[in-house]
Amino acid sequence: MPTLHEFVLHRPKSLGDAADLLAAPDARAIAGGTDLVTNLRRGLERPETLVDLGGVPGLGDIAMEGGTLTLGACVTLAQLALEPRVQARFPALCAAAKAVAGPGHRGTATVGGNLCLDTRCVFYNQSEWWRRANRYCLKRGGDICHVAPQGDHCHAAFCGDLAPVLLALGAELGIAGTAGVRRMPLAGLYREDGAAHLTLGRGEFVAAIRIPASPPGLRCGYRKARSRGAIDFPLAGVAAALELDAGRARSLRIALTGTDSRPFLLEGTGELEGKAIDESALAKLDKLVQKQVKPMRTTVTASHYRRQVAAVLARRLVRDLMNIS
Repeated sequence: MPTLHEFVLHRPKSLGDAADLLAAPDARAIAGGTDLVTNLRRGLERPETLVDLGGVPGLGDIAMEGGTLTLGACVTLAQLALEPRVQARFPALCAAAKAVAGPGHRGTATVGGNLCLDTRCVFYNQSEWWRRANRYCLKRGGDICHVAPQGDHCHAAFCGDLAPVLLALGAELGIAGTAGVRRMPLAGLYREDGAAHLTLGRGEFVAAIRIPASPPGLRCGYRKARSRGAIDFPLAGVAAALELDAGRARSLRIALTGTDSRPFLLEGTGELEGKAIDESALAKLDKLVQKQVKPMRTTVTASHYRRQVAAVLARRLVRDLMNIS
């Protein structure tokens, strides 16, 4: 893999300084670097300035207050996976962190970085010479999407593991920028555009993630399918948060990753609330997933397979959550 291009590295010591540096036209934030550095080596990005967030106070903190969890964006996935307070309150979040890549990656990769992963596609995540030989692509350097050549939309898929769990749990973000810190729901971070899937403005970056206290008895889980049992990104990933009342679903939230250019909450699950989650309800859930996920030929695996896998994962996960005593 080629060496890195030349760039200027800054190590700010405050949120404000970091935001000011990131407001430059060609600056990128870096924390663990497990996603970004690979892209730099492949020539997918060549920023003039990198802003290392690792030394900003507070970004590596984990706080629990009244059942509400706040994570600094630079908390590593290894820290998150092994944190006893998180395991006790939000075990699905620990499970999702443990499902990311391998131990070496998790020791460096961060929560904020996983939420802001670049989208992926077999026509994009390649070497410079390979992409040049294929006339590049709509996401970087070209004017055609090789996945859907007749269209003008990039279909690269978002493959982060933490986002679906956090969506199901109703998480919100603290977004730092030159005007200070603002809050927004996690869903507001994403748009359905593989070439520009994050809504962050210039100078903005994810500083913190806040997960509200869960209702007593809430059951949450995460499942993913991947080509290999370790390391790989999800071909499809599903999180579910289920609250029961006398065997019936009081609330049900399903979120998905790996299939579309953004992680998203499944619509229509309100139809199942107040009802027993039997085979009929699970069949309806299956149809909701298959109708709403839109996997394209962004991996070596067939699109229709990933759609069916997403539906099966959702059905099995909810069934498993129902059987927790």
